[in-house]
Parts: sequence; structure tokens; C-alpha cells
Amino acid sequence: MRQAIRAEEAGFDFVEISDHFHPWLESQGHSPFAWPVLGAIAAKTERIGLATGVTCPTVRYHPAVIAQAAATVAVMSEGRFTLGVGSGERLNEHVVGPGFGESVKTRQSMLREAMEIIKLLWQGGYRSYVGAHYEVASARIFDLPEEPPKIAVAAGGPGAARLAAELGDGLFTTEPDADLVRAYREAGGDGPRYAEMTLAYAPDQQTAVKAAMETTRWSVLGWGVLPELPLPKSFEAASATVREEDLLESFPCGPEAGPIIEAARPYLEAGMDRLALMNCGPDPDAFFDFYKDRLDGRLRGLAKEITS
Repeated sequence: MRQAIRAEEAGFDFVEISDHFHPWLESQGHSPFAWPVLGAIAAKTERIGLATGVTCPTVRYHPAVIAQAAATVAVMSEGRFTLGVGSGERLNEHVVGPGFGESVKTRQSMLREAMEIIKLLWQGGYRSYVGAHYEVASARIFDLPEEPPKIAVAAGGPGAARLAAELGDGLFTTEPDADLVRAYREAGGDGPRYAEMTLAYAPDQQTAVKAAMETTRWSVLGWGVLPELPLPKSFEAASATVREEDLLESFPCGPEAGPIIEAARPYLEAGMDRLALMNCGPDPDAFFDFYKDRLDGRLRGLAKEITS
């Protein structure tokens, strides 16, 4: 919550929170329940956008529960909330037992039904739904915002990108993938396009890469592997051979703005228009000062240059 307040003061347009049960690594040390954190941020901030990055509304939660939670945060934030959704990671969804689909096709089918339920309940009134995966019986959300929250759908392939265009209001990615944006647009998608971009800020490169190794070395494994790992110790084992050189090749580490600006360029050129800067450096407060003084204007200038 304190970091969100600092982010608003530093000039960020939005903040996001991972909706996790577990952290990726034990060394990260925290994994709070995202929804009360979002409510606290909504109460303590005035203009900054809020988003989940992302929620899996299919196993650990019933989609009707997420429909209510998201509507409440949207009311509390006076319309500043975006619901990011995705088909999930075994890391978080296995905790309630069986139910996390073995195939991507099953997970995407569950996500489709979940989104249908969420959008149905946001229409107001008593609603029922019977699908292959879920049922809703005479459910009504009494606290709805004036306008439903936007739903940004996490996509790792063209099928999910098309789902984002069909049922969602935006796209959510972790790579500067122009093909995903193209698939989204060709399917009729015209909403915001979010992307997460990792970096590590510190006063020197060695301090930055050391912090990244401790908490974020798993990020270089790729999303073909990450959704299937069940526990933080699985991420520990899978990333045991990651070297500092691998991190330095994957994302900017250190005190210079230039490499971060250049790392942002491919995302903007691919068609992304919302960058979530995922700082894994050791000092969040120093990063906010750095962003305000040396990054904010240059990133906005780059975006204007590429889109003009």
C-alpha cells in the first residue's frame, strides 16, 4: 500500500498487484491476499489506476466471487480499477486440490465461462448461469460501479488474444510480441494493451543484479515452463542454474536510465501502450525517486515518438 502511494506521488499512471497465494521464491517473503490490499490502496490514493496482474477466476476462486470483489474495488476506487484475468498458474491454483486443467484448451474454456459469468453479473439483477464448468444460481451483486471495470486478458498465444478481443476490454502480456497485438486487433480488439517489463534499479549494476538473482531469477525461464511449477521450491530448483549473466542479458540492471528506455522500445513498437515496470531492485523508494527524476519524461517522450 505504501509503495502504491509513492507510485502515485512519483507520477505513475497505474499500479498492479499479482493475485497469488504463494510467491515465486521463498526469498520474496510475502504474498498477501490481493483484494484487501487493493481496497486499502483505493482508500489511500486519489488518481492512480489499479489493476490485478493477473487474477485467475477459475479454480481458487469461483468467478461469481471475483465479479463481486472487482465490483467492490471499482466502487471504492471510483472507477479506477481494471480486472486483469488469466488462465492461472499451478503455483497458486493447486492449493485447493484438483481442478487446475491439465490442458491449455481446458483452462481457456474455463476462463471463457468465468468471463461470461463476471460480465453477466455486472449487468445487475438476479442472474443464473449453467455451463460446462460452472453454475450460478440467482446471484445478484448489489454494489456495482456506474461503469463496469475493464477486463484485460492475459495472452501467451493467439487464442487468448482473440478471447481478449471477444470478451475482454484489453490485452495483458509479458513479452513485446507484435503477433499477439496483431491477433488481438484482427479479432476486433481496440482496448488498452498492458505489458510487464522487468528491471532492477540500484546505485550500481552489481547490487542490482545481486538483488535480481535473489528474488527474480525465475523470470528468465519463460512462460512455457512457469505456469506448470507447483511450489516456490519448484521455482528454486528450476532456476538453480540461472547465472548473473543470464539476467544481465534479459533485462536492464543498474542506475542508468538509457538501458531502461531502450528496453521499453520493443514493447511500444510492438503496440503495447501500458507498461508495468517490474522493479526487482533492493530499494523501492530509491526507484520511485529515480523514476520521477529520470524516467517518467523520457518514457512518455518515447511513447509519443513511436505513436506519432
